[in-house]
Amino acid sequence: MIPKRAGLILAFILAACAPIPLPLPSDPFTQSPLPPTDTVTVSPPTETPTIVVQPETSTPVVDVPPTPTAPAAPRWWDVYFTDPLTMKDPANPAGSIEEKLIALIGAAQTSIHIASFEFNLPRVAQALVAAHNRGVDVRWVTDDENGLGIDAQPGRGQFAVLTAAGIEVKDDAGRTALMHSKFWIFDQQILWTGSTNITVNGIYKQNNNVIAIHSPEVALIYEREWQELWTAQLGPRAPSTVNQQWTILDGTPIQVLFSAEDHVVSQLIALVNDAQTSIRFLAFSFTDYPLAKSMIDRAAAGVDVQGVYETFSSNSPSSELKTFFCANVPVRQDGNSSFLHDKIIIIDNSIVVTGSLNYSSSADDANEENVIILDNAEIAALYLKEYENLWNQAHELNPAEFPCQ
Repeated sequence: MIPKRAGLILAFILAACAPIPLPLPSDPFTQSPLPPTDTVTVSPPTETPTIVVQPETSTPVVDVPPTPTAPAAPRWWDVYFTDPLTMKDPANPAGSIEEKLIALIGAAQTSIHIASFEFNLPRVAQALVAAHNRGVDVRWVTDDENGLGIDAQPGRGQFAVLTAAGIEVKDDAGRTALMHSKFWIFDQQILWTGSTNITVNGIYKQNNNVIAIHSPEVALIYEREWQELWTAQLGPRAPSTVNQQWTILDGTPIQVLFSAEDHVVSQLIALVNDAQTSIRFLAFSFTDYPLAKSMIDRAAAGVDVQGVYETFSSNSPSSELKTFFCANVPVRQDGNSSFLHDKIIIIDNSIVVTGSLNYSSSADDANEENVIILDNAEIAALYLKEYENLWNQAHELNPAEFPCQ
């Protein structure tokens, strides 16, 4: 049975996408243990039960070895956040997102397909080369200017390491728009995505997030998109399969969107318009006025709306930070001396939106971006905790710097 709260996002999926249903997941991560039995069995079958007479009673008690319980099913998701305050040394990656990623690379058996904006981590390059050498199909799609185009600069060169080992790397064919997606697909079984670039800054200096989902259904959605990128089907003319980009995992509805073909921001506005109690957001860049207006309208209707902006980006004239501030919606500028690079919306303590998409018209209309939406209160609680941490580190705005007249 789908939880009542999950009905909101599922209704959104059905109304917005008129989906062709995918088969419900059947992977071992979501299987329930066998039902209990009422029969008491002595194990092994030929063993004679031990009769224990309790003090002050003549009633014999049969001492039956306990029946072992089935282990809990592995969780189908993992969530990670960078920790720039304590994890500042890329020479010591223990416990970092980099370490988690290298573990997945090391466990891959058949394929690692990557669409990721930029790259400069030598240990990840070495792990990918090792995977390639043991027969794993490793291929990477990146941006031309910010990926292959800067690989010769100091502190980089990891794409050259991959290609020298025989790993094929492609870029987005010289487009002015960006190949800005950030997702990895392992063995067509595990999806890794979020806001994190695979760089020293992305993992050790910026605020970022990752969600890893163990699901062939979700992996297939991203694999279709990766194949489009690999064959240079780019931009708003790329084919959209939005009516097939959803599934339900263990009662959690999941929707995936890709820009530019899926018109992501309009779908996010539809979600925001349905918010009943709260909206929280973390934004590296938020310049889309219609999305800001939809949040402000919900605040006017009594929904509790707050957000944290990245400081440098929010000082640009195109930022909607001032729009929120002058509408009396609580917003702050982040306290990270580097960047708050997250792109997160949390709705009603249950719906989480994350991925690579900044809330801007260029991201929505031209770039290659990916967004995942999940309706799961347990996952949302982790993102809310991270939000509260960053809200508490953030700075309140100086009214003199943002005059509303």
